[in-house]
Amino acid sequence: MNALRNKVQLIGNLGLAPEIKHTESGKKLAKFSVATNEVYRNAKGEKVKETTWHNLVAWGKLAELAEKYLTKGKEVAIEGKLISRNYTDKDGNKKYFTEIQVNEMLLMGEKASG
Repeated sequence: MNALRNKVQLIGNLGLAPEIKHTESGKKLAKFSVATNEVYRNAKGEKVKETTWHNLVAWGKLAELAEKYLTKGKEVAIEGKLISRNYTDKDGNKKYFTEIQVNEMLLMGEKASG
């Protein structure tokens, strides 16, 4: 059960192409967001589509794959773990955010031709 303690699995679509950065130590980092959709019926019986955006970060080889293959709208399956971080903005306010650190990535949909 230890493998299930902090594990996230998502299938969704990219909002934009990944933002690629390099750390001072030379490691490659890819930041991107994925939208997941949930469809349900509300109390009135109306169909409701709810979209949730998830912030993701990939390092090293996964960042290289993200840079090479991920484009806006592309469907992707992600497995990773939740990372919570905080920082203090220029006005002295503490900001908190959660992102998913990608451990595995699978491109979905049609194969590229050629």
